[in-house]
Amino acid sequence: MQRFTMQERNELDMVFSVVCAKKSKFKELRTMAKEIAGQIKLQIKGGAANPSPPVGPALGSKGINIMEFCKQFNARTQASAGKVLPVVITYYADKSFDFVVKTSPAAVQVLEAAKVKSGSGEPNRRKVASITWEQVKEIAQDKMPDLNCFTLASAMRMVAGTARSMGITVKGEFPENV
Repeated sequence: MQRFTMQERNELDMVFSVVCAKKSKFKELRTMAKEIAGQIKLQIKGGAANPSPPVGPALGSKGINIMEFCKQFNARTQASAGKVLPVVITYYADKSFDFVVKTSPAAVQVLEAAKVKSGSGEPNRRKVASITWEQVKEIAQDKMPDLNCFTLASAMRMVAGTARSMGITVKGEFPENV
């Protein structure tokens, strides 16, 4: 066991108190970030957000400035006007908000690729359209940031599964060189 002199003990105590002070300062800095009050998930047509339902009641009940959200959303989504876009709104305790616009849902993109209005009511019995693996690949590449998969092949399988569940068949065999 090592023994310290009185001077060494005092020096160690000073170093320890400085480290503790820095840790408490770090805790103060960590708590200065905005406190997240919650999240709201909506699907809104790009460039067409307005205070009517479903946007108005969803945001108004949380105390978020509805018109400010509508202006920001419409400005960000002018390029994809008319497409249904999922948006995740994070609102904070001070009533401010941030939002993330995601890519159009896979089901909507599959319907556009198949050029049909809606899927089948009985997808296992009645098929309404068909798409190619090339179309599935384009949709998968577009949806890749929002899907929970790592490879393009697995993303293509997910999109093909969505198409199958809507009564839309995928023509041909799964490509080998994906």
